[in-house]
Amino acid sequence: MERPPVPPTRNAPCFCGSAKRYKDCHGALRHVLPAANDQGAWQAAGTFDAKRLQPTLDQALSHQSSGDLAAAETLYRDVLNEHPGHFDALHMLGVIRYQVGDHEQAVDLLTRAIAAHPRHAPAHSNLGLVLHANRELARALASFDRALALAPDYADALNNRGAVLKEFMRHEDALASFDRALGLRPDTPEILNNRANALMELRRYDEAAACFATLLARKPGYDWAMGYLYQCRMHCCDWTEVAALSSTLDAAIRAGQRAIMPFAYLAASASPADQLQCARIFVAAGNTKPAWPLTEGVRYGHDRIRLAYLSADFHEHPVAYLAVELFESHDRTRFDVTAVSLGPDTRGDMRRRLERAFDTFVDVRERPDEDVARMLREREIDIVVDLSGFTNGSRPRILAYRPCPIQVSYLGYPGTLGAEHIDYLLADAHLVPTADERFYAEKIVRLPDTYMVNDSTRAIAPTTPSRAQSGLPETAFVFCCFNNNYKITPQVFDIWMRLLAKVPDSVLWLFEGNAAASRNLRREAAARQVAPDRLVFARRVSMEDHLARHRLADLFLDTLPYNAHTTASDALWSGLPMLTCTGRTFAGRVAGSLLAAVGLPEMVADSPAKYEALALELAHAPARLRQIQACLAANMKTHPLFDSTRFRDHIEWAYATMWARYERGEAPAGFDVVPRRATR
Repeated sequence: MERPPVPPTRNAPCFCGSAKRYKDCHGALRHVLPAANDQGAWQAAGTFDAKRLQPTLDQALSHQSSGDLAAAETLYRDVLNEHPGHFDALHMLGVIRYQVGDHEQAVDLLTRAIAAHPRHAPAHSNLGLVLHANRELARALASFDRALALAPDYADALNNRGAVLKEFMRHEDALASFDRALGLRPDTPEILNNRANALMELRRYDEAAACFATLLARKPGYDWAMGYLYQCRMHCCDWTEVAALSSTLDAAIRAGQRAIMPFAYLAASASPADQLQCARIFVAAGNTKPAWPLTEGVRYGHDRIRLAYLSADFHEHPVAYLAVELFESHDRTRFDVTAVSLGPDTRGDMRRRLERAFDTFVDVRERPDEDVARMLREREIDIVVDLSGFTNGSRPRILAYRPCPIQVSYLGYPGTLGAEHIDYLLADAHLVPTADERFYAEKIVRLPDTYMVNDSTRAIAPTTPSRAQSGLPETAFVFCCFNNNYKITPQVFDIWMRLLAKVPDSVLWLFEGNAAASRNLRREAAARQVAPDRLVFARRVSMEDHLARHRLADLFLDTLPYNAHTTASDALWSGLPMLTCTGRTFAGRVAGSLLAAVGLPEMVADSPAKYEALALELAHAPARLRQIQACLAANMKTHPLFDSTRFRDHIEWAYATMWARYERGEAPAGFDVVPRRATR
């Protein structure tokens, strides 16, 4: 899929004692321990002998700071047995309960602490942390605001407030909060990391890259930061150091280091083995597997299979554009279909269509992971299909609770999730050959034709803009690639520039992701003796208009090691011939799968050299290219790529087979779906 560029962060926070910072691994936030000699805090709880309690409290704080939470909790409870309203014992015990994941008790303890000492800013900030972890975002933001009203220069509260604002999609406000925090503590790695991530969300990739570089200079080896630096530079098409970065990232992954997020690594690596290793590193680092499952060997005995789709992308998003007709057309005599929405309600037309498409639509964006998992269990969902994987807005911990008997990964994340609790990955024979199954933690279920679902009702604007309106020459041969800029590698760009040099007056039409990328690509073209103005950039328009403007191009050129996915479907649906090169990984084989399913396997090259040669041949053979275009137009009506009924039958057969195996007491195992009858 063409995905938002920023995967979910799992950065290491810390909490502060009087002199040291200690690391945890549950989010990019910070909670605060007071100095042990904060007599004002001790005495605020009431009239008792603070001096007598001081050694107990000092010892408890020392245990907590060193990570011995059980010993610290015992001592805090001893204090509370004697003085139930003691502020610091309540406060620090609340922090401990947060650290161990008991958010309900943490909220109760911190609320009682604040009642005892309402003007203590760290207590308000720590309550905000717990509420944030509990997905009570509005209350969390209010807590951070109260902390800042008491202490306007409180850097931790500013940092934490920014993290909540990011979840509200208020990225400019989040950035302002991080900037204020850095003005107070300019060298704090967690705040630098959060600021850089906010800049990524705003697509200010050049600034984000500079911020990640500063972070790595301050703290070399900071978790995931090198990968983010690589990702930002690729988004900017700033290739000055990416070769060295790529080699360093590969070595770090092979050494088991937290160097790069799995989603970003899909575009950086051509090795399925390394991608599996990267996913496993991320799963282990995120502590995404709880100690107990919610379901184990359960048999519900429903009349219909209860099927749930879990996604952060139930709005105007590539996943939704592709899959909405499938959701609408599922056979309701066999399946009860639920949507579990992790992402925003954009209130757009697609969101409304999706809400109508399901039997039940549940918005869980403000519910904690465990609550969502328990909801799936209480609804007795038989099969849950994760459409997000490790992409932006995903919450992989939900399925780590094993809330459903069968758990499937599909569509949104083109690779392995590296997790034991995901049973199946839906693919096809082109994407995952039998010999490559060892690179996947999941069992592979191969759909016939292609793995990619499509909406056969997608609208294309009836009016095609003129070439002049799109900044294109009227008579030139137009090579086109609307893939995200980060997929353009120096090696692919070298091929494209050689093609421009050999095809007089041709141009290359690219998607304009950000100004820095356009500027850098034009500079790279000039360095290869190609006039920069032969690169034309397409700005964002509505989906219908975007599909219509494909008609202005002559040939879509794909990227490697990360192919076009939704953009390949867009091009073919619009009638634009495309040329791809098959890679080694799932992400590098998608376009070939689509071309085979629409009857154009000759447009799939098996090497970069053949890809370049065929592109040059087609550019000089307009009659042949017109034949391919006519073949595409005819095949769209007769071949399976856009046959949504056939696809629905195949995926439902896959779900039913998974469920039948489970009911027989058999472990998950890979299988190939038998092709159904043609529906056309």
